[in-house]
This record gives sequence, structure tokens and C-alpha cells, in this order.
Amino acid sequence: MTMRDRVKELRRVPASELRANPKNWRRHPPAQEAALRGVLEDIGFADAVIARETPDGLELIDGHLRQEVMGDQVVPVLVVDVTEEEADKMLLTLDPLAMMAEADGKALRDLMENLTIPSASVREMLAGLVEDGGPSGTGTGDTTMILDQAVQLKPQREYIVVMCDTDEEFGQLIEHLQLKSVRRGGYRQPAKTREEVGIERVITARRLLDACRNSE
Repeated sequence: MTMRDRVKELRRVPASELRANPKNWRRHPPAQEAALRGVLEDIGFADAVIARETPDGLELIDGHLRQEVMGDQVVPVLVVDVTEEEADKMLLTLDPLAMMAEADGKALRDLMENLTIPSASVREMLAGLVEDGGPSGTGTGDTTMILDQAVQLKPQREYIVVMCDTDEEFGQLIEHLQLKSVRRGGYRQPAKTREEVGIERVITARRLLDACRNSE
């Protein structure tokens, strides 16, 4: 089956000249904007927003936050030849399709361990990958990350992440640290699975130190 090529051209225009799509269903909290700014400052603009031509000018299909952040700066725009209905379908499916990808834990850890991330906001975003393969947060627009329902990660505190290479190691930790069952889940998880019961993944330093003392 031959797929149609709907890309007309790659055009560079001031971001401020792009029209936001009135049907855009995505909302961008401050933490996401801060992370995007961190990536742009570190790497620059290495991707194109997607838009279609309308009587009122180029209307965005993908890239609303990038358009807001870039202001009057020139950005690359992938202009596609689609109808309004097709644009609506793209608007509806682009992000959900990307979110369906699953993380390879080992490849993810290898990639993260070999990179230097200068932006604190980007590091905070990537902290969610350690837990469930995707950025996690409260969805309220602050910089808090959630790994457990009752435990929040905050930038002003220090953390150590323990990686278990095998189920056996994880089982030994559960027993040694007396990890409890909790309700947990990142905001990217479907609503019906956010409250699933699992083993807690975050404990305080006091609990860890007490467990170490008790084993001596």
C-alpha cells in the first residue's frame, strides 16, 4: 500500500505569525514550558512545528508550546496539505500515538547515564522516566514530581535512585526495607490505572538508615 505524502514544504516563518488552533486540546503547565526552554537553550530548535494553510494564514496542528516560547523568532514549519477534518484527526492522534510507545528500561538507563543535562527543569522532567517510562507530575502546573501517591519529589531536596537489575534483587529490597503497598501512577497513565496498587518506590533517608542499622 502506497501512503500519500502530504508534506508540501518546509518553510521558516516568525513563530508569532502562526495561528494557534482553536481546537487544540492540550494544555501546557509551567513545568513543561520550563523543560522545553531548557532543551531549546541546550540544543536549539532541531524540530519543525506542523501547520496547514488557511485563508487566515498558517494554522498550527502541532507545536503550540514551541510557538508560544519562540515569540518573534523564526522557526521551521512543516506545511502539510490536509483538509480541516484531516487536521483535526492529526491534532487528536499525534500525541496519543507517541504516548503509546513503551520504554526499554536498560536502554533508557544507558542513555540517561551517558548524558549531561545542564537544565534543572529538564532533569526534573527526566526523573519521571525512572518510575514509569514517561514524565510524571501532578498536572497542576507546579514543579512537583510524583512517584507514589503519598510521596512527592521536590527540587530543593536530594535523592538517590536505586536500580534493580533483577526481580530477585527487587524482592530482597522489598523484604529488607519492608516496602509497603501503595496506590501510585503517573499522570500519563490512563485514569482507570492511576490508582492501581503497587509496591512503594520512594522512602525517606531515615527509613533507609534505620533499616541498615537494624541489619547490623
